[in-house]
Order: sequence, then structure tokens, then C-alpha cells
Amino acid sequence: MTTGTPVALSEDERRLVLALREIPESPLRTLYTQLMSELTDFVSSPSCSEMQSDGAPCTSATASCDQCQKLEALLEGLRTRLHQA
Repeated sequence: MTTGTPVALSEDERRLVLALREIPESPLRTLYTQLMSELTDFVSSPSCSEMQSDGAPCTSATASCDQCQKLEALLEGLRTRLHQA
């Protein structure tokens, strides 16, 4: 998404961008950047393959389907581990 048009960032977004810029180039930074990009893409438009009761694929990150619940549990587990470190 490179449009050349300035975009106003929320305080949280600004903090994330500044924190990312401070991470030195390394394989860990590359992995982190790739993961965050893929996670952002998924959360913004999940398109889960699991079908809803009407037979259509789930397209909402607010639904309580297995895919989103598993991802939420994985992220919460990661947060817990990071806070324990």
C-alpha cells in the first residue's frame, strides 16, 4: 500500500511504526515483519475456509468460528509467554 498520500496514524499505530524502525536489521526482524504483515492481512480480511451455517465462507474476524478462536488462543498464549520472559 504505497500511495504517496500522507496518512494520519493513531497513537498506537505511530508507536508500532516507531518501534519497528528501531529494530536492527536481522533475521529476527525479517521474520517479525513477515509475521506481522501476514497476521494483519488475515485479521483485516480473514476469509476462513470454514463454512457458516448458510454454506458461505466466514469473512468476519468477529465471528466465533474455530479458526478465529484458535488464532486468538495462539496470540494470547504468545502474549503470556512474552510477559513471563
